[in-house]
Amino acid sequence: GGIGFVVDFGTLNLLQSTILKPVPDSPLPIILATTIAFTSAITSNFIWNRYWTYPDSRSRSVAKQVTQFFVVNIAGWFFRLAIVTLLYSPFGALAAETLNSLQPGTVTTAAFQDQLGTNMAQALAVVIVMFWNFFVNRYWTYNDVE
Repeated sequence: GGIGFVVDFGTLNLLQSTILKPVPDSPLPIILATTIAFTSAITSNFIWNRYWTYPDSRSRSVAKQVTQFFVVNIAGWFFRLAIVTLLYSPFGALAAETLNSLQPGTVTTAAFQDQLGTNMAQALAVVIVMFWNFFVNRYWTYNDVE
């Protein structure tokens, strides 16, 4: 999970700092960046779960297991996307107001404000979706492991 978190937030911030910078009044770059970050993280998580966390699960076919894992995570992605899309703007405004009250001029662009909001909304979404993904994968995808 920790590695997935690093992959997720690292990918998100790399994308938002380079090719998918937030654009005011357009959630599309945020949706794309968070989707790519999520896909990178769940791919990493699947590999680590199959070969490290639940090595006994390799008695199942990889095709069946990857299908189950991705079905569970696609549902988690919908939850996460809804949370991030709904909350990035208000969280960004709150973060900008707070940071600028502590140190005036810290947040000077709408894009930076949206990036802060995306990180805050994503942090909340990751915590919520992490529980969904863990429990459903543990008891469905990896139910053959004692």
